[in-house]
Amino acid sequence: MSKLVTIYGGSGFVGRYIARRMAKAGWRVRVAVRRPNEAMFVRPYGAVGQVEPVLCNIRDDASVAAVMHGADAVVNCVGILSETKRNKFDSVQHEGAERIARLAKEAGVAKLVHISAIGADENAASDYSKSKALGEQGILENFPEAVILRPSVIFGNEDEFFNRFASMSRLGPILPIFGGNTRFQPVYVDDVAEAAENAILGDATGIYELGGPEALTLHAAIEKMLGVVHRKRLVMNLPFFAGRILAGILDFVQFVSMGLIHNGVLTGDQLKSLRVDNVVSDDAKTLNDLGVTPTTMDAIMPTYLWRFRPNGQFEELRDSAKNLKA
Repeated sequence: MSKLVTIYGGSGFVGRYIARRMAKAGWRVRVAVRRPNEAMFVRPYGAVGQVEPVLCNIRDDASVAAVMHGADAVVNCVGILSETKRNKFDSVQHEGAERIARLAKEAGVAKLVHISAIGADENAASDYSKSKALGEQGILENFPEAVILRPSVIFGNEDEFFNRFASMSRLGPILPIFGGNTRFQPVYVDDVAEAAENAILGDATGIYELGGPEALTLHAAIEKMLGVVHRKRLVMNLPFFAGRILAGILDFVQFVSMGLIHNGVLTGDQLKSLRVDNVVSDDAKTLNDLGVTPTTMDAIMPTYLWRFRPNGQFEELRDSAKNLKA
């Protein structure tokens, strides 16, 4: 029988690309998620029965161990960008990651790949970055030969970065941002998935920082996005004190509503992360060390951001028509 990989969070933005690649490589894929009925779209990634969504709660030992049974490799893609009532940074990104590593070692799993993030630092101001760092520590203490991948901002068809700003660009002539001078190194989601695949199939160990071929400020990234969606907008870099006021109001609304109104716009913790550059370190192991050639933003962004253009898929046709002679 073919080998089996369990992917925790395998229906998420990154996880689905890893699941698709591992299925194509001939592996059986077990997609461990909280709501399997919402992850049925992963089943066509392989032959009948090759890719299966299964129920798992990474806050519970028995649940994590059950879906890991018989696995040759494990990938942890579970992560959150903001806290909700039940899902806290510490319980998901620290304790959850540590639990997966501990149980994987006990089960004799051969390979463990963990998706972390650039900026993971136990001394960071952001709770998100702290929990990522503590999760990495827990993994390496329990599974020293694990591979940890730290991507910068990830872009691709389902991303919550360029899609969000492109959607905002339709609302008016001004596009407000915070941390416009903070540098990022956007990396294509399938490059991250290829790195995870190569880590499973190869003999890599340690920490790798994943960034694309271009490092640029948030302001420059938004300008590039606006060029793709063919919209002229004034990108206004607002001061951080204004961001603290906005985030404070939105966080308070989420708190008093007991989570019924989720702050998916800007949290105080996200604002802290925006103060720190998010680029690959000079001495870090990178995509190239995993045999992956980084894909440019220019090659991918038009393939999924076209829907935000004023005339959608007909925008290029309209532009071509302008050049026709009467």
